[in-house]
Amino acid sequence: MGIGRRSGSLSVGALAVCAAMGLLLAGCDKPTQLEQLKQQNRILMLTRNTPTTYYNDRDAPSGFEYELASRFAEELGVELQVRVINSIDLLLQTLMRPAFEQPVTFAAAGLSITPERQRRVAFASPYKNINLHLVYNRFLTKPTSFDELTEGELRVEQGSHHEERVRSLIGDFEPNWSSSNELESMDLLQMVNDGEIAYTIVDSNLWATNYIYFPNARIAFDLQPGEQVAWAFAKSDDRSLVERAEQFFQRVEEDGTLEQLNERFYGHIDQLDYVGARTFMRQLDRRLPRYRELFMQAAEEEELDWKLLAAIGYQESHWRAKARSPTGVRGLMMLTLPTAKEMGVDNRLDPVQSINGGARYFARIKRRIPERIPEPDRTWMALAAYNVGHGHLEDARVITQRRGGDPDRWIDVKESLPLLAQKKWYKGTRYSYARGHEPVVYVQNIRRYYDVLQWLEAPPNETTQLAQTSHQPGITEEPELTP
Repeated sequence: MGIGRRSGSLSVGALAVCAAMGLLLAGCDKPTQLEQLKQQNRILMLTRNTPTTYYNDRDAPSGFEYELASRFAEELGVELQVRVINSIDLLLQTLMRPAFEQPVTFAAAGLSITPERQRRVAFASPYKNINLHLVYNRFLTKPTSFDELTEGELRVEQGSHHEERVRSLIGDFEPNWSSSNELESMDLLQMVNDGEIAYTIVDSNLWATNYIYFPNARIAFDLQPGEQVAWAFAKSDDRSLVERAEQFFQRVEEDGTLEQLNERFYGHIDQLDYVGARTFMRQLDRRLPRYRELFMQAAEEEELDWKLLAAIGYQESHWRAKARSPTGVRGLMMLTLPTAKEMGVDNRLDPVQSINGGARYFARIKRRIPERIPEPDRTWMALAAYNVGHGHLEDARVITQRRGGDPDRWIDVKESLPLLAQKKWYKGTRYSYARGHEPVVYVQNIRRYYDVLQWLEAPPNETTQLAQTSHQPGITEEPELTP
């Protein structure tokens, strides 16, 4: 009986060992992150609501990081979900410690690769290089090095790579500085502009797209060296998703997608100098209010964006109803006499007629641009045609094709337009010579004015509302982390 009991007990032990081994083997069969994606049919992007990452554009999501992430999700064959978290620390904590049943997650938030962050998360290969600008109020003495920050406070965003850099630079000289988790780079730029603080640090891509709003802020110097931007992932032995992201970035760099997105978001940012920027900002208050309703009405009638129409008007005349040029164009939209007659305008100096005529003319030109050309390229080409003529635009598209480019991409066509001034190129075209550099500058200027109007005309507190909206498809609210 004793022997029987011992045998029974060994059998139970053997069963326990087998069960344990079964669990271990089951653990070995845990799906990779890529396999989880296929099962869940979704991927979660953690990001920030900033001009360089993610924002609402005409009631639709946009932003450099968002556009990249959308293409990545499409390539994976899964749905992209977005969670906006406007604290860098909280964003990284969420990535490192995902909530229960949260989908596979990555962070696309303009994150620089820093030593401190590399200890916390895994980065894919970098896809952008940026500089760190030390920005100061222009009424102060321009500093040339870190130890010359003596005229006021330097403030940076808490948990940011800027804060890391300041800490690394502190040696014998420690400036009057602080960090805040309530303020972001745009807030800090505004404070420098208004003289509330003396200095801050800003990423070069954010500065390039937004300096126009802060005429009293200037770049003092760049902190060396620059930094690289990449997507971040939770640290894990499973690198299947990181490697897939690296393959994605290699592809979009090779096929021109990355270049096209850079052109879309940053290709027009250097057109305005400080004088032009300040003049435009003044006229927003002085002249635009007189014509805002006219732009809105005309745009609604022609199914256009009134802010784009207003940007065209500013480029043409600086919103001066009586504007004249030696070449014979007149009025707020600077219509030629033949165009005015064609559009039913009998008094080009009447702002109502001029704006309505300009809207009809632009809408007509845009309808001639092939519908297969996606936005925003179709709009940029329509603007070029508004300036130089549809025939010359078509000549430039033909040249683009001959040169091996894509005639349906603005980034390629804008390289060909200036060739219309060179005999070896225009002699074989239908409409011959044109000052092809002018429409390129024309489009870039309008894009800058349009950006400003988009920003200034956004609903109050749009950033806060977006971050807190949970019922919006694909958007979830900031998570609360428990200790």
